[in-house]
Amino acid sequence: MDLMHHSSTFLLPTIPLHHGPSLTYALVVLNQTLPRFAPLLWKHAQLRLCADGGANRVFDEMPLLFPEEDASDVRRRYKPDVIKGDMDSIRKEVLDFYRSLGTEIIDKSHDQDTTDLHKCITYIRDFAPDVNKSSLCILVAGALGGRYDHEMGNLNVLYCFSALRIVLLSDDSLIYLLPRTHHHEIHIQTSVEGPHCGLIPIGVPSRSSTTTGLRWNLNNTEMRFGGLISSSNIVVGEKVTVQSDTDLLWTISIKKL
Repeated sequence: MDLMHHSSTFLLPTIPLHHGPSLTYALVVLNQTLPRFAPLLWKHAQLRLCADGGANRVFDEMPLLFPEEDASDVRRRYKPDVIKGDMDSIRKEVLDFYRSLGTEIIDKSHDQDTTDLHKCITYIRDFAPDVNKSSLCILVAGALGGRYDHEMGNLNVLYCFSALRIVLLSDDSLIYLLPRTHHHEIHIQTSVEGPHCGLIPIGVPSRSSTTTGLRWNLNNTEMRFGGLISSSNIVVGEKVTVQSDTDLLWTISIKKL
């Protein structure tokens, strides 16, 4: 079985060369409070999308992260490439502002069967020009917290697009899918993440999961809701390995520096 490497180097000011897989980043901003490191994610991304009301967050909150700068200058600097969604949340003045700067607006108000995040991931996968899909990693800011049904919808997107690397982020944690089709090696960026972590089976139980690098490792362990799940675990080094017979969610805390 192939080995899949993971690393949260996108949380570092500069991504080290030859440190894990060389990835191309895209950023999707959702309609939740921007994480304090949103400008860093923006810098690393080659493509930036706002999912509907996520544009309000960039317009309103990005200037708050640069209190000594003129708000209009910050808004022009952090212009999304695309705004996509059902357009039921974005304010008219925000839509008009970004349209005037050349942002592509994609109105999918006729589609009420998928979430705005799902719509944005579809765009990146199918239509985004000049993005290397084979090395693509999609960072989703504001994906955790807020309404629980929205959060579960975001988790569902990880399963809908299990062939893509997608990382859900909030100010204090991140989540991504570990597909059962691979063995996984997670390189821990100890300066910015950890030590609290978890491995969660969602949808179907795991009959056998094995890990290294955790305080409480799994050894061909069964995990299921209504039984054992690996929550409130601790990373003990700079590398965690995971093997499982089913897809697992990996989550780790993000440090407040």
